[in-house]
Amino acid sequence: MGGTSSKLPKDLLSEYQELTFLTKQEILLAHKIFSELQGGENGPYSSRVSMQKILTLPELKANPFRKRLCHVFSTSDMKDGSLNFEDFLDLLSAFSDSATLEIKSHYAFRIFDFDDDGTLDARDLEKLVNCLTGETDNTRLTAEEMRQLISNILEESDIDKDGTVNLSEFQHVISRSPDFVSSFKIVL
Repeated sequence: MGGTSSKLPKDLLSEYQELTFLTKQEILLAHKIFSELQGGENGPYSSRVSMQKILTLPELKANPFRKRLCHVFSTSDMKDGSLNFEDFLDLLSAFSDSATLEIKSHYAFRIFDFDDDGTLDARDLEKLVNCLTGETDNTRLTAEEMRQLISNILEESDIDKDGTVNLSEFQHVISRSPDFVSSFKIVL
């Protein structure tokens, strides 16, 4: 069917290149994918795609934090996890190979801060562990194992000993993890 796909204006493409860690080709591919998620509609810059549609992307399907990703990067007033094109680019930019450790660790912290209170407390850490291990009876940690693991995480990470991990403490821990930058990515 001879429908034409919407094109990204050159001035916007240049602006997106300046404001993200994405290459021209990555932005154009992101635009194509986002337009397909919209059903081929024109004008993807402000219209939103539901979280349910975003989560159909193969790159997110297996990610245990897929819903948190949408919530963290969504600028929707409805707090529904829907993304507009610029939200989508922000997500891809933060997960690109070119993003800095500071950017990646900032967004990782926000993703792991399930209650959005600016700290990782025991409840956030328990949810984080459950996302990573799965929440089936076969993979779930016992209450004692969870308590011990959270205690170990806080012992290692909570520099000011206030019972939580703040962003700077988290970034300090991440800076000692050489694999973090290479593993914190999404490739389209």
